[in-house]
Amino acid sequence: MMKVKYLFINVDLAEMLVQYWKNDIGSIAAFRISSNAIYTFKYKGETRFLRFSPKTEKCRENTLAELEFINYLRSKRYDALEVVNAKNGEDLIEAQTPWGVYYASVFKRVAGVPINKTDFSDHVLFSYGKALGKLHQLACDYKPIRNRRRSYSDVLNWIDYTLSHFPNETAAKVETAMLKQYFKTTPLTKHNFGLVHYDFEYDNVFYDGPSESCQIIDFDDAMYHWYVMDIVQALDSLKECMSRDNYQVKKKQFLAGYLTEYEISEDMMSIIPACKRFANLYGYVRVLRSLDEHWNHEPQWLIKLRKNLCKSMKINSSYFGTEIKQVGSIGIADQSIML
Repeated sequence: MMKVKYLFINVDLAEMLVQYWKNDIGSIAAFRISSNAIYTFKYKGETRFLRFSPKTEKCRENTLAELEFINYLRSKRYDALEVVNAKNGEDLIEAQTPWGVYYASVFKRVAGVPINKTDFSDHVLFSYGKALGKLHQLACDYKPIRNRRRSYSDVLNWIDYTLSHFPNETAAKVETAMLKQYFKTTPLTKHNFGLVHYDFEYDNVFYDGPSESCQIIDFDDAMYHWYVMDIVQALDSLKECMSRDNYQVKKKQFLAGYLTEYEISEDMMSIIPACKRFANLYGYVRVLRSLDEHWNHEPQWLIKLRKNLCKSMKINSSYFGTEIKQVGSIGIADQSIML
């Protein structure tokens, strides 16, 4: 999540940046702002998405690595969103603006609807899991050509650095040290570790009825991690959409789909609690950094956002510093994974 000062709608900035791409004049519109600013626009009547963020919020090499990975996936006929080249032929634009230096890129709209807008049929959930398994199968053989994405250890180092500016965050600092030590002793192989999506949640996976397949967007958080991390994030998001009993049924369909494309050894399931703790810590620190600035007379939407994010921070930090437990044998072969 970007710092709060970048969450305000700025159509003038978007209008400047969209001119680096072919576009239908006057079609720009704000869509969503969080880790990036996302605006929609049209070109020849087709919807496209302009994504941008200030240079201070992103690493150029990391973003280029994301775009390179997306292009690799598409070259393997994987249904990831399509990157649109700017007028100069580049995937990523670095632009000087009155508001500072910004990175911008553009993507085509994918087909279908987000998973949480479907009927959650067995076929949809099977396809959802199959798409993640296929992603990991392709990631297993992926070798970046020019730029390498950050890893979980880079993220933990960033968390350490960020927390150094918050001397009262002792529990978060302890949690960071515990996770660093835990993952140092976790087995790492080509089969269980690679470039993960990290945000393979229901709003980033679109199910397309005509093709009966899933289309994947938003690789902005992709990092090198254990593949189990993606399974944890996907199933945790799915759990939010349905009752406990229904979730147990749909989870099995998801895992059945996943196992048609990729297999994770059962012993790797033991790191599920640590993966959950990693996600909670990372989310906590991102929000902590974002909310650090305050102003008098903030708009109502920002007051409400602060309240909601502080609530999520409290939940995410509830286990900081406690023992990181391991899951025992949980039978992934018969899909009884305990998530």
